[in-house]
Amino acid sequence: MLATIGRFSLRRVIYALRRKGYYLTSAIIVGANNEGLSLAEQLTAWKESGFHIMGFIDKKLQIGTQVLQDLYVLGTVDQLDELIARHEIEELILASSAISSRDRMLEIFQKYGVSSDVNVRMSSGLYEIITTGLTVKEFAYVPLVGVNKVRLTGIDEFLKYSMDILLAIPALLFLGPIMLLIALAIKLETTGPIVYRRRVMGMNGKEFDAFKFRTMYVNGDEILAAYPELHEELSRNFKLKEDPRVTKIGQFLRQTSLDELPQLINVLRREMSMVGPRIITQAEVEKYEKWDLNLMTVRPGLTGLWQVSGRSDVTYEERVRLDMHYIRNWSIWLDIQLLFQTIPAVIRRRGAY
Repeated sequence: MLATIGRFSLRRVIYALRRKGYYLTSAIIVGANNEGLSLAEQLTAWKESGFHIMGFIDKKLQIGTQVLQDLYVLGTVDQLDELIARHEIEELILASSAISSRDRMLEIFQKYGVSSDVNVRMSSGLYEIITTGLTVKEFAYVPLVGVNKVRLTGIDEFLKYSMDILLAIPALLFLGPIMLLIALAIKLETTGPIVYRRRVMGMNGKEFDAFKFRTMYVNGDEILAAYPELHEELSRNFKLKEDPRVTKIGQFLRQTSLDELPQLINVLRREMSMVGPRIITQAEVEKYEKWDLNLMTVRPGLTGLWQVSGRSDVTYEERVRLDMHYIRNWSIWLDIQLLFQTIPAVIRRRGAY
């Protein structure tokens, strides 16, 4: 136990030093295609990785071409020896999809793979669509790559689930009287159920009913039919800024996010988490295009980056980017940070409708 705590604490210290620019290893990315750019953006943004990206190697772009904000094409593969010496490179990161020839890739490995001065690392070519991590296992001496089914495992899963339980149970006990008052107000204003069950996508694509206090009239479809000009906005954003279907109590609940309190039950049922990507319906999955596989590797959350970044004022494309950023960069500290940011975000009511 003490050894585990010691390693955990030491990692935190190293991460803090790396964020300040210490203990970083100079690296070059071979390939300035979309995969290479995605790798550079991620490794540059996440200093804890320990890499200091110096630039790119690419044969299709001219030397000196600016690829990202502070990163340029430094040369070609034929100039690797010179570039490694000049920039004191310790890591070669190969964007495998950018290397057109298998022979060329083998040539790089044969030359630098056994070098004591340079480490060669190769991306899987699946960076853009897989966030769960890959495992390599030998079968009959043949190394085969496997894809993990979920993003969080082991101690990470334990920490996140523990935080969910430790927060959801006290929240339900404390907010119980408020939820009863909300239920009474909904019942007095309009006829219909108090809780609305929204069929949404969960982890690994398993659907479940997300609970929310009902905020619309029960004949919402009939009401919306009288406003054909709103249909395009609804199909684009899956939400309306001025929604005629929303009741007076419902409008207040949405602006204060109180309509989502029943989802604490979804957290206890392990269908949702306190922090995570937004919950989406089956119809919204196509909006995520190649990212939909990533989205299903973690449980959706009551709050998250979208909640604290403007909610419905954020474009759908930006929502997708925020969800992917959260999944790729998850840590228990990020969850804690987002929980603290949620309270002022709810008070400001920005994008809440």
